Amino acid sequence: MNLLEKQLSSERVYQGGFLSVHKDMVELPDGRQAPREYIVHPGAVAILALTPRQELVLERQFRYPAGREFIEIPAGKIDPGEAPEITARRELLEETGYRSDKWIYLGTAHPCIGYSNEKISYYLAQELVLSERQLDEGEFLEVLTRPLDAAMEMVLTGEICDSKSIVGLHWLAAYLSGRMRGVPI
Repeated sequence: MNLLEKQLSSERVYQGGFLSVHKDMVELPDGRQAPREYIVHPGAVAILALTPRQELVLERQFRYPAGREFIEIPAGKIDPGEAPEITARRELLEETGYRSDKWIYLGTAHPCIGYSNEKISYYLAQELVLSERQLDEGEFLEVLTRPLDAAMEMVLTGEICDSKSIVGLHWLAAYLSGRMRGVPI
């Protein structure tokens, strides 16, 4: 069965600082036409950072679109021309103050396929060394560490409820149990 939708026209209806909104017209597999609205995103990384005591580094921060604080794994958007693994190293240091020389690429997920082309590349950072964090201007967050089992429980209780962190913790558990392979970088 052919499910491909063919783009007939595309219009950027909004350009922000790093996101843009597009409205396209597509031809459906049955030949009819339909509009598609979506957000173009530069991509992001998410980091599962384990301290030498096997505690997971987490962040607590206010997320304006949802109007509340969240506890989540460190993450950030990819800058133009930047490789995802460089973004991961940069974001971990900026947000948490931790550095690592032992990195594993776990995989890439697409969190918002119904309305965005965003993709998130996931990395495991181990053998962390604490340095000084370098928050971006206007960025406010609290760094927390939790035993890995406690962090997993936080997903089940709803304390950790953003999809990026849930996927990351799931993949981390699979990697640590040997059910998922990672790629050293």
